[in-house]
Amino acid sequence: MPRLTVQSHKLIKATPEQGWAVVRDFCAPWHPAIERMAAERGVRGGLVRRFEVSGEETIYRERLTYFSDSERVMAYRHLDGIAGVDHYDARVVIAPAAEGASVTMRADFFAPAPRAQEIAEGTQVIFDTGTKAIAAQAATASPWSLAETSPATVPIQIVEIDSLPRLALSTAGGSGDTLCLFLHGIGGNRTNWDQQLAAVAGHCPVAALDLRGYGDSSLGAAQSTVDDYCADILRVMDVRGAKRLILCGLSYGAWIATTFAMRHPEKLAALILSGGCTGMSEAGPDEREAFRLSREVPMNEGQTPADFAPSVVEVIAGPKASAEDRATLHAAMAAIPTETYADALRCFTNPLETFDFAKLTMPVLLITGEHDRLAPPAEIKRVSERIWDASPEPDVRFEVISGAGHVCNIEKPGAHNSILTEFLARVLP
Repeated sequence: MPRLTVQSHKLIKATPEQGWAVVRDFCAPWHPAIERMAAERGVRGGLVRRFEVSGEETIYRERLTYFSDSERVMAYRHLDGIAGVDHYDARVVIAPAAEGASVTMRADFFAPAPRAQEIAEGTQVIFDTGTKAIAAQAATASPWSLAETSPATVPIQIVEIDSLPRLALSTAGGSGDTLCLFLHGIGGNRTNWDQQLAAVAGHCPVAALDLRGYGDSSLGAAQSTVDDYCADILRVMDVRGAKRLILCGLSYGAWIATTFAMRHPEKLAALILSGGCTGMSEAGPDEREAFRLSREVPMNEGQTPADFAPSVVEVIAGPKASAEDRATLHAAMAAIPTETYADALRCFTNPLETFDFAKLTMPVLLITGEHDRLAPPAEIKRVSERIWDASPEPDVRFEVISGAGHVCNIEKPGAHNSILTEFLARVLP
């Protein structure tokens, strides 16, 4: 069965932000061929558009598979309507150009001959008409920009799970079967997520966990492993009465969250990763050992996390981080007991498995800061594309937060929370 590619490319006299404003809403009937269009909820919270074309009785359905405001990219998969086609994937890309912007519409599909050529010809007409429509509408469109959420406050309760080890949670929100659980980074604690708890509490029950040895949680009797962290997450689910999770991790917490998602995909409504994903799971033994030893040297010389907190902040803070943000990052790092930091470092550099992105069958949101040195945008973008490529039913979003460093949820909470809550509004049942 032959594979065919159809593409339409056009330069437009408008900014990329104006072009993106036209097409950003996946379920908006901006194309002149569309007679009517409506949004439907797909499997596991996927976004499906159902539409009819003028002059036809056929009902078409397409599912959003990849989305990025930062890259101005939208990919989708045909579900119903085109007879004889197999595996039809398409995308729209709005990119900067010398005198404005460019718009590209592309589809790759499989179909038996001679039906394949008929589908290609029909797609070409739709795409050519579409790029012209985008050019015309973009000229007068208001440029798209991220609307940051305003700061919010909610009552936060502290819950302790008094088994061994003891686990501490910050909790907020009402009741519900789906819990949004936040996991902090190797230099943080649960309070790093306070602004996200406030933003999300109106959508679903929320909790932020102190990992073992951090904050008010205690270390276990033996060296922590990612198995232990996954068991702790299951304990939190049980105690909070959650049937499903939206798991949100930052850096070290993102690595733990991804590991849990691959082991228990049926328990996740969505996976949200900030400033990381693979951790050291794809590093070789020599790289992992060098990473561990370089960070153990200060502790071997008698220093504590409080002693090297200033140098850590210089690495993780973005160039526009406020004095208050830097103080927050410093305080979190300085509060970590040496034993806890060493325990987490050994766990991080001894991953128990390599990642298989095909196991990520839930909606996935990846966020990183523009100035993140530990999880640079180019690296996280590649991870997002790998997840999209590996997943049998991809539903991936990738965003870069302008001006932010590694801990983007603290430096740019308004932008982070806007992306977060928009994503949650779609995936929550």
